[in-house]
Amino acid sequence: MFSPGQEEHCALNKEPVKYGELVVLGYNGALPNGDRGRRKSRFALYKRPKANGVKPSTVHVISTPQASKAISCKGQHSISYTLSRNQTVVVEYTHDKDTDMFQVGRSTESPIDFVVTDTISGSQNNDEAQITQSTISRFACRVVCDRNEPYTARLFAAGFDSSKNIFLGEKAAKWKNPDGHMDGLTTNGVLVMHPRGGFTEESQPGVWREISVCGDVYTLRETRSAQQRGKLVESETNVLQDGSLIDLCGATLLWRTADGLFHTPTQKHIEALRQEINAARPQCPVGLNTLAFPSINRKEVVEEKQPWAYLSCGHVHGYHNWGHRSDTEANERECPMCRTVGPYVPLWLGCEAGFYVDAGPPTHAFTPCGHVCSEKSAKYWSQIPLPHGTHAFHAACPFCATQLLGEQNCIKLIFQGPVD
Repeated sequence: MFSPGQEEHCALNKEPVKYGELVVLGYNGALPNGDRGRRKSRFALYKRPKANGVKPSTVHVISTPQASKAISCKGQHSISYTLSRNQTVVVEYTHDKDTDMFQVGRSTESPIDFVVTDTISGSQNNDEAQITQSTISRFACRVVCDRNEPYTARLFAAGFDSSKNIFLGEKAAKWKNPDGHMDGLTTNGVLVMHPRGGFTEESQPGVWREISVCGDVYTLRETRSAQQRGKLVESETNVLQDGSLIDLCGATLLWRTADGLFHTPTQKHIEALRQEINAARPQCPVGLNTLAFPSINRKEVVEEKQPWAYLSCGHVHGYHNWGHRSDTEANERECPMCRTVGPYVPLWLGCEAGFYVDAGPPTHAFTPCGHVCSEKSAKYWSQIPLPHGTHAFHAACPFCATQLLGEQNCIKLIFQGPVD
């Protein structure tokens, strides 16, 4: 449902219609070395001045590579399905005046609107930790949005390259559907998960599915790049909804609709919450020094007043050196308040507003990374299984992609107010 107030606001200001945003999980508001051009941590999809969508038209069955090349060189979009050395099916695509197409992938070539690279979990998220071999496809997927209300967005595997072609080679999983049209899967697949009940504190995780090149929904393959496709799920569609997760095998994207973002806290709201916590002058219960969350612009540097927490019990302290136990791991300490032993880490405010399911105060921390957000947001992400590697799933912090641990995956923080 689109907010009428927002629609009027767009009309008055002649702003383009916003379809939604794609936000990459694992980044806390920006890429480690800053957003640059088409490579950034979030990408807003706006109605284009002129439609650039395409739809299938003529189908050619070809027996020679030369003929296949001749069709793909016509300057029209096309998808080539190589069935054998001497048979290729080429589906030509024609202009669609009713849709806008946005392409996502690892390639920096011009057809890609949003350049995505592999997310490295935890503090390794910097340019020094380069991935030696990426598993993200160069032309990974495309999101096609209706130019008319309700501006439905649909997900398709694979993207068109610089010669406007999608090429599924002999080894790619491909088939002819009962109605005669060709379809296929990309090497490592494009997975989607729609939360049950939208993107709210009441939502439950949905089931991960795979999306085909033509946008059909399938159960997962046995492993990411298995030759055999899963079963067709006829009751489900490729329509994205607020909170849908898209996994590209190396990076996971969150889709937020324009209406969903309208009800999400803004960066200003998160900054106000930070100032509110600091204004309450929380104290270290042992050192009695006042603690303060650092400004949103200083996300990576541990500051002197930064709050630290024992993640087994939630007690918030300032930094100190005591509590080491010879029988525990290096970062495990004994809390001086309750004697619980567990990880002792600096707390960081979650700054990416798109990951919040509500505008509540930041009261909970993910374990073991220490990113802090609202209770409902922490509990939501704690139950979401995210793809990891070729066939594993685990819950992860949306702000840094660290795998969550502990009984609940998050902990309620216990702040001590000023004693005066």
